[in-house]
Amino acid sequence: MAQMLPLWLSVVLLGIIEGITEFLPISSTGHMIIAERWLHAQSDLFLVVIQCGAVLAVLPLFPDRLRQFVFKWREPATRDYLSKIFVAFAITGAGGLILEKKGFKLPEKFLPVAVALFVGGVLFVLVETWLKGRTLKNEVTWSIVIAVGLGQLVAAVFPGTSRSGMTILMALILGLNRVAATEFTFLVGIPTMLAAGCLKIFQALHRGADENWAMVFLGFIVAAVVSFFVVKWLLRYVQTHTFIVFGWYRIALAVFLVALLLTNPDQDQKRMKVTSPNKVLTTPGGLPPAN
Repeated sequence: MAQMLPLWLSVVLLGIIEGITEFLPISSTGHMIIAERWLHAQSDLFLVVIQCGAVLAVLPLFPDRLRQFVFKWREPATRDYLSKIFVAFAITGAGGLILEKKGFKLPEKFLPVAVALFVGGVLFVLVETWLKGRTLKNEVTWSIVIAVGLGQLVAAVFPGTSRSGMTILMALILGLNRVAATEFTFLVGIPTMLAAGCLKIFQALHRGADENWAMVFLGFIVAAVVSFFVVKWLLRYVQTHTFIVFGWYRIALAVFLVALLLTNPDQDQKRMKVTSPNKVLTTPGGLPPAN
């Protein structure tokens, strides 16, 4: 199918997939694995750049927080929130450094991704069922901060887990309400993914990467635009809905991936043609922030 599609259309479709899945708790890795079966293969740098586009696009969706950080940074409440973002980010970076020194490498097979999708989906269903009728708090505690930082590491070690999915789950289990959990995990994820993306881009450019920059720019814009509207929708959605629908979707996607694997058993033995952006990025500690 890739040969039948013009390159620009493959780029647009990859940008749409990245924009939709980067912040939704459904795993961008799982979706990229499916997409690579039919679309033109792209470079690691291309996928990193479009991920950065998706990340940058959500910044305007937190105007109150941004104004708070810029104009009220001297206030104790602002410093407290910023310090919590920094600590969660630092935990992920430190953990990444340790795993890098131990030579950790991500699995490049379908089955582990399908398992992570399925387990995450079941957890969302169970946690949301458990939380039904409970009163959740609005304050981000230090235990939540530590859990979010560790959650990003778990997502990096197990592709298909979803960074946003794992961190939101951890926050919900510890009693944070859905709106506050979504906001905090997204704000922690922004510096995590941008730092990883900028490092990867610098390394690629330093090596003299040969890129079709027009296509890279096209993918960047598409991912940014789609991500903006998807996250804007999600922030409204979580005000009145649970995450249970995402749990069922993850379970269905896991079943679909297993079906793909069963129809082509050799697929799990070869390297993916398109590497997920989460498999090639490295955090300041060297660990890919897998989704």
